[in-house]
Amino acid sequence: MKKYWEASYRFGLIGGIFSVLAFLVFHWMGLDPTNLSMLFGYVMIPVFVFLGIRFFKKYVNQDWLSFAEGMTIGFLIYTLFAFITAMGIWIILSFNSTLFAELKDKKLGILESNKDMIVSQLGQESFGTTLAKVQEMVPWDIALNDFIWKMIPGLFFTIIISIILRRTNN
Repeated sequence: MKKYWEASYRFGLIGGIFSVLAFLVFHWMGLDPTNLSMLFGYVMIPVFVFLGIRFFKKYVNQDWLSFAEGMTIGFLIYTLFAFITAMGIWIILSFNSTLFAELKDKKLGILESNKDMIVSQLGQESFGTTLAKVQEMVPWDIALNDFIWKMIPGLFFTIIISIILRRTNN
């Protein structure tokens, strides 16, 4: 397991740091950093997973890669990427209550502007429950949401990249 960790941690670490910096840059640009951070993750996770798996295959494993090894390396990369991003977002929002209040207000505004559609599709009770949950939201909720939405595409991209890069003794 040590060789997998040593070959992958730097890709997850660098990707996570880039993602936290992107969150800050999006905020400074006056954009919604939560949505753009997720979009940034959809673009950057496959890049870092590909680079990490390719690095492992070429420089650690003598140009050989099984599907399981690719999945292991990819899992370590996208999990570390997602964890660092979530921790960074949580820290930023915990110390910057103004930013958190802005994000919460935006989410409440979006919910209110879509009230009719939500009520017609899901009912008044569902809208009320969602509204209450958003009003009770804390910084950790935003960070956890970002973590989850980096893990899901990370798994998807890792499967595809592992299949593409695998090389067996056939």
